[in-house]
Amino acid sequence: MMKILVIGNMGYVGPAVVRELSLKHPDAVLHGYDNAYFAHCLTGADSFPERYLARQYLGDVRHLPEGMLEGYTAVVQLAAISNDPMGSRFAEVTREVNQEASIRIARQAAREGVRQFVFASSCSVYGVASGEPRKETDPLSPMTAYAMSKIGTEEALADLPGDMVITNLRFATACGMSARLRLDLVLNDFVACALSQRKITVLSDGTPWRPLIDVTDMARAIDWAVQREADNGGRVLSVNAGSNQRNHQVRDLAEAVAQAIPGTTVSINEKAAVDSRSYRVDFSHFERLAPGHQPQMTLRDSIHGLIVGLAKMNFVDANFRNSSLIRLRVLQDHVDQGRVTESLEWTER
Repeated sequence: MMKILVIGNMGYVGPAVVRELSLKHPDAVLHGYDNAYFAHCLTGADSFPERYLARQYLGDVRHLPEGMLEGYTAVVQLAAISNDPMGSRFAEVTREVNQEASIRIARQAAREGVRQFVFASSCSVYGVASGEPRKETDPLSPMTAYAMSKIGTEEALADLPGDMVITNLRFATACGMSARLRLDLVLNDFVACALSQRKITVLSDGTPWRPLIDVTDMARAIDWAVQREADNGGRVLSVNAGSNQRNHQVRDLAEAVAQAIPGTTVSINEKAAVDSRSYRVDFSHFERLAPGHQPQMTLRDSIHGLIVGLAKMNFVDANFRNSSLIRLRVLQDHVDQGRVTESLEWTER
């Protein structure tokens, strides 16, 4: 019987992951472990997302207890300070949580007999990458604290001894509806702007490339990774997770949203400075390794899911960038109200 621990399950991606694993493995034992920064950020959920879990643990990944991982067949490490603005504001915590804690947890998992370890990495490790879509063998150019923490973890996991199968999923930029929605992601932001203002303002010149993956397809990739054997890609694997069909230029994303929401105008800053993140990604290796777990959501599907989900929330907030739908705002509010310290340690127990 599979026994899976999803660390960082109470964020944006986690609800889709625990649902997918529950549906695909109804006989598995699923547990969650989370620090609960965003536990209260529920968005249009019909039920508590953690209902799919047999048990929910609360705790800081920087202080995972010894022995905690004994008996698990797979550990999925989602927990992270999860975007560039948060990484800039909390740079030291980003390194501690995203990199140091992830490495320590992987080592602990290996000691305690876990068979599969899955790390949620990112295609942002490619940074500014003009030319052909980036393959796993191409040079890396992480431009931010977030991206550097991801590649730092990958490099350490590559040297981890033992026979635990390790899968670093270099995810494309996340998008789509979630029971804990974030609007600090490019496609989600555009849909929210269109619904609340009937206007999308593209801050770049629109030419930067972004590969996208819906959260439901991220969950599908993780389902593959928790079952992956070493003879399918190697004992330690870093692989781009997404679809070649979902490499998009930012201006095309804006236009697709405008077409889906009548009356929406698009404004593009033609004189903007060069964006520090522009890359196309080659997902062919993932397609070869995981043919039964390929992304299924199209751009239109992701946009439609967001429109339906936000409508269900009665979303009309034109000032949403100052709301709890922006993860940095949630963390900063925790700090301002004295609930957490500057190092993001809870002060109330």
